[in-house]
Formats: sequence, structure tokens, C-alpha cells
Amino acid sequence: MSNGTVLELRGISKAFPGVQALDEVNFDLKPGEIHCLMGENGAGKSTFIKVITGVHAPDAGEIILDGAPAVFRNPRETQHRGIAAIYQHVTAYPHLTVAENIFMGHEKVRALTRRIDWSAMHSEAQALLDQLGAGFDSRERMGNLSVARQQIVEIAKALSTNARIVIMDEPTAALTHHESDELYRITDDLRTAGVAIIFISHRLEDVWRLANRVTVFRDGRHIGTWQAADITQHDLVVAMVGREISQMFPKRNVHIGDEVLRVENLSRTGFFRDVSFNVHRGEILALTGLVGAGRTEVCEAIYGVASADEGHVLVEGKPASINSPIRALETGIGCLPEDRQLEGLILEWEIGRNISLTCLNALSRMGWMNEKEENVLAGKLANKLNVRAPNIFTRAAALSGGNQQKVVVAKILSRALKVIILDEPTKGVDVGAKAAIYEIIGELAEQGYGIIFVSSEMPEVLGMSDRIVVMRQGRVTAELVTTAATQEEILRAAMVTNGAEHE
Repeated sequence: MSNGTVLELRGISKAFPGVQALDEVNFDLKPGEIHCLMGENGAGKSTFIKVITGVHAPDAGEIILDGAPAVFRNPRETQHRGIAAIYQHVTAYPHLTVAENIFMGHEKVRALTRRIDWSAMHSEAQALLDQLGAGFDSRERMGNLSVARQQIVEIAKALSTNARIVIMDEPTAALTHHESDELYRITDDLRTAGVAIIFISHRLEDVWRLANRVTVFRDGRHIGTWQAADITQHDLVVAMVGREISQMFPKRNVHIGDEVLRVENLSRTGFFRDVSFNVHRGEILALTGLVGAGRTEVCEAIYGVASADEGHVLVEGKPASINSPIRALETGIGCLPEDRQLEGLILEWEIGRNISLTCLNALSRMGWMNEKEENVLAGKLANKLNVRAPNIFTRAAALSGGNQQKVVVAKILSRALKVIILDEPTKGVDVGAKAAIYEIIGELAEQGYGIIFVSSEMPEVLGMSDRIVVMRQGRVTAELVTTAATQEEILRAAMVTNGAEHE
């Protein structure tokens, strides 16, 4: 090792057409440390990971592994050198089991027959899942799992390779407070065992809970490296965004109007039961609870993605028959889904085409699109939401996570709506983009929209909502006025079972 480091990157640069993704960045990692890498979306973090893992070759600079120069030609080679990566967006095989996904590429085989040892593979996979506190079986189909549970499988997959260096890209983004605590415990155990961890996160609490050191990138450049104990939250935010953020949760004082949406005894077998709540004009209603509580499924039923077995949805006091998202939009309900890439965007399409997708009828005449009108509308909304892109003809896939989220919001706003459902709108976006999204939510409430705000993050639930509905195992366990609610009270309600606190 060199100067006590297991991995060092010196003067790394990487450019793509029209973009300098990394510009002479430096980074080092010590054995048995957790080194947090932070920065806004577009800061170069993902490219940096791909350089380490052999996906991209750097244009300049050198990589030092265990004190010697190293060249990584592909991810398999880095895995053999003891480096494992968990990417922000899960790359899974949905039709295979959890165990098959965990051991893909390094399957357990019998010594004599060289056939797959299914028993050993499921046994070891289950042990890893149990260690993570996953609560599901290794024989479960990957496609049946939520985004959060798929992320846990990716963590188990990295642990199965016995890596010396583990890169975790936003591992807590899809996790609740309880699940994050479990991940913290596992990460601490890895550090104690001498594993070196690069932990990439937008959640500031991850830094002070885990990190020995923290490094900030901005616009592809290395801004600084600090001992985590030596930098304040304020200074860390300024380092990341390059400017002061005066108020993280810009909750506005908005007049709460008449009821715009009512959900009465909504049930869907196996997902949720007897769910009731209402939303008023100008109100932000937070819907929270642990992953698996049924929040997303309730929103899908309201939006027509899935059908409820029982119950009613009323819009402005009138029963609404919603059997598809198109019908929901016609009724005045829009939805930003939890998984923006899979359900919110057509990534290969341009920004403008994504934005106009929900209002094609209004932009067409006798089956022909009015492209000029479409471009004017898309440009106006993209500019209003400050989408950072060269123009509206840029592919959605080329945008950072925060800007992709803004495009989905713009798509919703292209229709005249009464209610907007925002399912984890800040998941996986950086602190600067979060502040911008909070500002947008406040503006929408001020304009009279009724907002259903689904979130697992207690600070934003308390900071942005007027009322809070808490769910546990498909049922509403509490409805709280935000000004009188506490984080402890919300968590207690989220962990209640049959009137008793869940152990």
C-alpha cells in the first residue's frame, strides 16, 4: 500500500462529447475507512465510479491499487481485484430469483459435477439477506420486489464477492429510517473487518453517521476533502452547490381551500385495506411509513395504475371512476411515480417530447402534431422548472437525476390538474435539486393544487407538509397535524401493529 492507502486516483480526467465529466480529480481510500463522496447530480460521481470499475478508461491520470499502478479494462477484472460496486439504479434480472441475481457471474457449483449447487446458493443468499434484515426469501422473483428491496439485493450481491473495496452509490436513497439503520450496522461491520468503502450519498445524515472522511466534487472538479468531524453541514452544502441555501424547506403559508380529493375505505387485497383520507386545495398532505406500508400502492389505485377492490375516490365531492392513468388525468389527477426512469420518462426521447406526452390531444389537429406549439409549451415549462440542459431536444437519458425529476414534474404541469401525487420526488437527487423541488412543491400548493407527498424522509415530511397520514402494513395508523407532530411520533405510528408497538 502507498502512504497507508489501498486505492488512489491522481489527476483523473474524462471527457465525453461536449462534456468534461472529470477534470484532474484526486481521491484516496484507506483500508477500514468509509470515505463519503458527495456532490450535486452532474458533479462527476457516476463517471468517477465507472473509471474505478473499468467501465470507462480515463483520458488522463493514474490509478494506484495497493501501491502499484493499475489499469482496469472491464468490471469483471476489477471484481477479481477485490472491487465491488453497487450502482444507484438497480440492474437486475426480474424473471430470476433473488439468489440467482446475487450470485450471477459467480455461481456456486459442485466440485465433481460442475453443476450449480442450488441448495448452497440459496442457503448463502438467504444468510446474506438475513444479515441485511431484508425480510424476504432468496427464492422470491426479483421482479416481484419493490425498488427498495431490489437495492438490498444489490448490496447482498456485493457482499457475496468478499470484496476488499466496496463502492456504494446512493444505497440509502430508497431506504426508510429503520432500513438505513440496518445498512449502517452492516457498513460499520465491514469497516471493522478492514473493508474500504466509498459511500456516495445525497443524504447529509449518512456523512455524520458513517464517514471518516468526506470529499466533494462539483462540475467534475475536486473541491476538497475533510475529516467528517471537521466540516459543518452548512459548509458541506456550500461546497457541493457553490452557493448559500438560506432555507432547506421553503414551506409557504398558503390558504387551505375546499376539499378537492377524498379517499373512502379504499382496499386492494394483499396490498392495503380501509384507507381513508382527504386533501384540500393548497394543502400538502404527506403520506409516509416504512417501505412496504402500501403508500405507493394506494397512489397507484388513485391514479388508475391498479384497480381497488373496494372503496371510492371522490374529486370535488363527485365520485370518480378511474380505471387508467389517462382517465385520472382527464379527472384532474396527475402523478409523479417513484421510479422516474422506469415509469416517469421515455429515456431515449427528447425532453420536449417527454413533457408534452400527457397533452398530445391538446397539441394535435386532425391527428397531426403542432410541433411549434409543442416546443413552445415544453420550453416554457422546462425554463420554469430550471431544467439544466442545452435545449429541449436533449435526450432525457443524458440528464442528471435531479433534472430528470424536474422533467417529470413539467410533464405533469402540461395538463390542467386539481391534484398532484408526488411519490418520493426527492429520492436520489442532490441537496441543490432537493431545495429546487421543495420550492416547486410550495409554488404548486400556492397555486391551489392539492398535493399528496409520499416520502420516507422524516425531515422533509415535517418540513413541507400541512398534515401527515402514516401507514403500516397497508393500513392508516395515524393522521397528524404537522405543527404538532414529532419524528418520534411518526415513527411510532409507522411501527404499530394491532395497537401495540412493533418489536
